Amino acid sequence: MKYNSETILPISGADAISLSWKRFRAPFFAGISTLLMAAGMTFLMRHFQVGLNPSDSSCADGFYRLIDAPIRRGELVAVCLPVNAEQEGLTRGYLGNGDCPGGAEPVLKVIGGLSGDEVDVESGWIAVNGKRLDNSATVTRDSIGRLLTHVVWAKRRVAPEEVWLFGLNNRRSWDSRYFGPIPLRAIRGVAEPLLTW
Repeated sequence: MKYNSETILPISGADAISLSWKRFRAPFFAGISTLLMAAGMTFLMRHFQVGLNPSDSSCADGFYRLIDAPIRRGELVAVCLPVNAEQEGLTRGYLGNGDCPGGAEPVLKVIGGLSGDEVDVESGWIAVNGKRLDNSATVTRDSIGRLLTHVVWAKRRVAPEEVWLFGLNNRRSWDSRYFGPIPLRAIRGVAEPLLTW
């Protein structure tokens, strides 16, 4: 019997294992890599505040570390909102679930007013100690058209142990213009960026 060069020869056991390993090597390592990345992300999310929710318009998306630093005007802080504000935020989808007292996640906002400051909330702007803040006009409807209540337009003095929080780099930020001042004790810490995008 004559054989041509295309004759198929049987593969030995070792060669079959080698061929099988070559076929499944890429998916195997891709799966291991995915598991390692997921474990790393889980570690980061448990140890750092992640600024990735719709209420966090006051900062760039990314990873933030909470540090023990003085609470000053202009600082970015992680804070639990009052329970009634948390409930409204959860109901409207502004906040995700989390470990704050009302069941919501903490938010990242900038401190705009501290004890003794004068906060003036008007229809077209907010002023702190007479200085108008950019992009601070209140809106009457949220991004999907639902009515949005705000604090009464007026001047007020920030009470002891209270702060006013803003996220004014986005005119639709849901902040103290709408839910009012929050207790100073609700602040979990100053948020320091680690990696943002």
